[in-house]
Amino acid sequence: MSTAEPVDSGDRALMARGQYLATAADCGACHTSPHQGEPMAGGYAIASPMGSIYASNITPSPTAGIGGYSEAEFARAVREGINKQGQHLYPAMPYPSYAKISDEDIHALYVWFMHGVRPVDVAAPQTRLPFPFNLRASMAVWNLLFAENTRFVPSPTASDEVNRGDYLVNALAHCDTCHTPRNLLMGQQNDQPLAGGSLGSWYAPDITPDVHSGIGGWSKAELVQYLKTGHVKGKAQAAGPMAEAVEHSLQHLTDPDINAIVAYLQQVPASGGGAARSRDGFGQPSSTEQQRRGDNKADDAGWQIYSSTCAACHQPDGQGTARYPSLFHNTATGAEQADNLIATILFGVQRKVQDEAVAMPAFGPAAAWTDRLSDRQVADVSNYVLQQYGNPALHVTEQQVQTVREGGETPLLVRLTRPWVLTAVVIVAGAMVAGGLALTRRKRRRYGTKK
Repeated sequence: MSTAEPVDSGDRALMARGQYLATAADCGACHTSPHQGEPMAGGYAIASPMGSIYASNITPSPTAGIGGYSEAEFARAVREGINKQGQHLYPAMPYPSYAKISDEDIHALYVWFMHGVRPVDVAAPQTRLPFPFNLRASMAVWNLLFAENTRFVPSPTASDEVNRGDYLVNALAHCDTCHTPRNLLMGQQNDQPLAGGSLGSWYAPDITPDVHSGIGGWSKAELVQYLKTGHVKGKAQAAGPMAEAVEHSLQHLTDPDINAIVAYLQQVPASGGGAARSRDGFGQPSSTEQQRRGDNKADDAGWQIYSSTCAACHQPDGQGTARYPSLFHNTATGAEQADNLIATILFGVQRKVQDEAVAMPAFGPAAAWTDRLSDRQVADVSNYVLQQYGNPALHVTEQQVQTVREGGETPLLVRLTRPWVLTAVVIVAGAMVAGGLALTRRKRRRYGTKK
């Protein structure tokens, strides 16, 4: 049995509030495994530069989940990343943002998880990261550097709507976790809030009001539409982690909460990212694909792949259809980095909004309904799309595609902890110590000092 008090009919409103808060916090996206996984039973492998981190079972099962947690223990796990057993959680669980969640919301969440979620008595797989990341105690040092265990404090100079948006963006919905850049130790660079950051294979763009680098050229209505549907014609469509956020969380939020998020984002300081042109401002229709048809001498590998694989949906001139987006005036093709274009080709697009599935096949892995594209082929078709419809200043290499396919650039922190690097560090450190001792002995012999 759970340690929470029984819920009577008078607590139904509290239960409903807890469920809404869990949706806003997007708990289900990670703690419910895809492909018919039991709600909140864990098992979903979250890719990280250190390896796969498995989401835990957070159903009220007393044996496999959190059924034995008191409210204080639940709050500590959510806000501080420390479970009932005293083990540190990895920040794939966004507890640095959740630390700001209010006591009232923690209580509502606790009541819903303990009484509104069906217990599942099956333990999730254990996370087993390589040394030294398997030493969970090391997270205590990381937390001291980058995690502030403080509650959200409304700004006295901001409106109620903006304060609500601040709470959602930086606490409950944890938008800052993805859209704020990270430093060498993978801590948030909070001096550049919401200025964009790498998510491995994907890139979470600048969402400050910078006119070119961010969302300064978006209207309020466009931002609301994007958060609710993941699509704005002539601007952007959600894929990867953002598609998950729209599907599992944002589309279910109330209109006042969506409006609050937009109100907050539109008044934060612009990043000053320095882009010369907005991401959705590139490109125009192109007749190149149609002109080259039937030309046996055409040796443009990118055009050949586009013509045979992409044109049927995105149209020969790239303007798309009612179902498939245009490739010009598109933030994926007009960005300053090609990560999201490459990742979209490799991994496809999957999101379900208002019971309507939006899908683009993944051309990276072999699948029954698509031909797998090699790294060279993905680079070729990416460059064709960029030249014809997007940012022509970019050039995608085969190595870039391989990097995105494998999960993105390896952070310096991970590179420095590889076994051969650690061995080299130990050897160099040992040599320096030995050299220092030898120098000290020579000086003592030379000057006749004794100690």
